[in-house]
Amino acid sequence: MSTASFALMTEEEVLAAPESAYMSSQQLDFFRQRLQEERRLLLSNALETTTHLQDNESTPDPSDRASVEEEHTLELRVRDRERKMLKKIEEAISRIDSGDYGYCEETGEPIGVARLLARPTATLSIEAQERREKLKKMHGG
Repeated sequence: MSTASFALMTEEEVLAAPESAYMSSQQLDFFRQRLQEERRLLLSNALETTTHLQDNESTPDPSDRASVEEEHTLELRVRDRERKMLKKIEEAISRIDSGDYGYCEETGEPIGVARLLARPTATLSIEAQERREKLKKMHGG
């Protein structure tokens, strides 16, 4: 699917679009572009971390070494979260390809443009997400 034939919608245009245009090809192109850009940034950060971890030389001072190890642990934890986000981005792009993007996986109802702008990887409507969180709390999750 090429976006060269027309300009991508702006966030304002996506928000202002009528309900009948929900998940039109232009909106799907907009979200695909946003997800691909987020993926590009995450991959760039991962490469930076790998390079940073390889570049750090060992230090003989135990307190310096502990600081460096703590920094590495924190950095790896952040990258692990980003790795999980990368998986969610890939899944969202797959949903765009299959025509399921923008619809709640529990109810089939539209998730809503505003929610997708805030969280492009969302799979649940706000109502379904709230229900899931309440159930989790009730069951000690």
